[in-house]
Amino acid sequence: MSQQRIIAHFDLDTFFVSVERLNDPSLNSKPVIVGGTKERGVVSTCSYETRVFGVHSGMPMAQAMKLCPHAIVLQGTRGDYSRYSRWVTEIIAAKAPLFEKASIDEFYIDLTGMDRFFDPVQWTVDLRQEIINATKLPISFAIASNKLVAKIATDLAKPNNYIVVPFGKEKEFLAPLRVNKIPGVGEHAFHTLLDLGIETIGDLQNANPVMLEQQLGKHGRDLWNRGHGISFSTVNAYHESKSISSENTFHENISSVEELEAEIVRLTEKIAHELRQENKMAGCVAVKIRYPSFETQQRQASIPYTCYDDELMFNAKTLFHQLYRKGQPVRLLGVRLSELTDEASQTNLFQDVSRKNELYKAIDDVKDRFGKDLITKARIAGRREAPEGLDETS
Repeated sequence: MSQQRIIAHFDLDTFFVSVERLNDPSLNSKPVIVGGTKERGVVSTCSYETRVFGVHSGMPMAQAMKLCPHAIVLQGTRGDYSRYSRWVTEIIAAKAPLFEKASIDEFYIDLTGMDRFFDPVQWTVDLRQEIINATKLPISFAIASNKLVAKIATDLAKPNNYIVVPFGKEKEFLAPLRVNKIPGVGEHAFHTLLDLGIETIGDLQNANPVMLEQQLGKHGRDLWNRGHGISFSTVNAYHESKSISSENTFHENISSVEELEAEIVRLTEKIAHELRQENKMAGCVAVKIRYPSFETQQRQASIPYTCYDDELMFNAKTLFHQLYRKGQPVRLLGVRLSELTDEASQTNLFQDVSRKNELYKAIDDVKDRFGKDLITKARIAGRREAPEGLDETS
């Protein structure tokens, strides 16, 4: 029998508007639209004060201004949105066993199996509160047995609240909702369903799936499944595009310091090779440790920009020993390189690195020709004096 899935869906409420209000508190409680100009473009995000007039995301700005002519229109500050999004992502990444960043303001977390150790609902409530305390952003979430139901439930939890849909109650929860609450049911499909007498998801549940296929094609059966709360979509692990990382979940928990150090070396060597393949250097190293209880800890350090195995390994091992609880078994280890730059020639102006460059180029050439595992570092790699500039940032 397969394990019951537990999926949490987080959504930052009116994200762009919320960021603008943090920057300018005078916007609080006022109707705000972030999007194009008053005459052109579409609504990206709008405050709840504008939604009572019928304004919604994706609406043409001209139409939105007719509905709510007194709205304050902002062009948006994308740099701030990215900064806050990264901030929330980092908080989730430090705690969540497996998460997917679906968009700049939307996240899925797979909590399956965590109920053996603690209450997943309370864990998620605590994570939400941590995000709110740190960023001051409103955020809602829902927990359900799959991504589809969790996403629909989060919309009902807003603003700034949460909902839990118990396992086995998916159909009952969905039944009274209008059928266009199902993601992917656009205006055309919605009106087609209305013409068929299907207004609520309950109506969809009671419809003949063969008829739906005849009317809506191959998507008819999928829609019927969605109406029953059936979805097998998985949470896809998130990887920050501006970082390089690798992690390993062990088949059996490991408590040997020597084995854990060896894994840190292996992971670091792997991503250092990828770093050089992209002709980049890293200015930050992070190490992640997850224990059998799913408790996850992470520590990072700013370093002088480098792409060399020995320097990165030293810093990764230093962070590991700062973070690791001696004697405790470990379920997962991970290493991440971030603050990447391709300004390699300008980052080490005061070092003579020509011989080192030639050495690593030769090693990488062999790896590329015959496989990455052909050449591996000795276990003592990186065991040297700490480079200047090791600056813990977490």
